[in-house]
Parts: sequence; C-alpha cells; structure tokens
Amino acid sequence: MELENDKLPAVLKAEEFRYSKENEQIVKKDFWRKMKKFAGKIPFTKDAVAMYYCAIDAKTPLWAKGIAFGALAYFIAPIDAIPDAFIGLGLTDDAAIIAAGVRAIAGQVTEEHREKSEQFFDDEPKL
Repeated sequence: MELENDKLPAVLKAEEFRYSKENEQIVKKDFWRKMKKFAGKIPFTKDAVAMYYCAIDAKTPLWAKGIAFGALAYFIAPIDAIPDAFIGLGLTDDAAIIAAGVRAIAGQVTEEHREKSEQFFDDEPKL
C-alpha cells in the first residue's frame, strides 16, 4: 500500500490514499483463489467480496479503490504481520485490515456490491 508523505494509515484521510495499479493487479490476479480457500471459514469474507466488487466498479472514486485494493492486497499477500498458517491467529491481522477498509469506504459499498457478495456465497458448493 502506497502512502502519501510517509504517514501511517491511521492518520491519513481516506482521500489521501494513493491508488496503486500494482495492488489492483495483485487483487485481480489472486483474489478469487484466496477467497475460495477461506470462504465461509472466516467471518469477514462477505465484507471482503463486497469490497472487491466496490473496487472494480467504474463508479467507485479512485481514493476508495485505493483503500479497497490496498486492504485486499494485504489479505492476499503471502507475507503479512501474522502468517495465515498460524491457526487461530493467522487471519486476525487480515480481518482487522479488511474491517478498517470496509469502514473507510462504507459510503461507497453499495447494495449492489453486497448483493453480488451474497450471490457469490449462495453459488458456492456447501461442504
């Protein structure tokens, strides 16, 4: 995630996040693979899918796309603060990043994005 003026994300306004084509490419390449691996196993997956649909929506402002793609790229990244392999703890940092991203762009995630997320989970085979 690229930051303006080397500030920590907590002190940045949503509009100050830079859009990163690299984050977008990472997300578009690997999001569905990772999501299918964790779908229904962790509580934030519906929010992550809704955020993905928001990020790829042409009507979403660039600042919101930057936040969404940054949060989703962190979720996808094989190396993060707490590796996903640590059962019980591995996805807590991912959940925190997704939750923060969802809150930051809450006004941009539409009912259409949420419906598409629900449809993804309705279409998933039940184990």
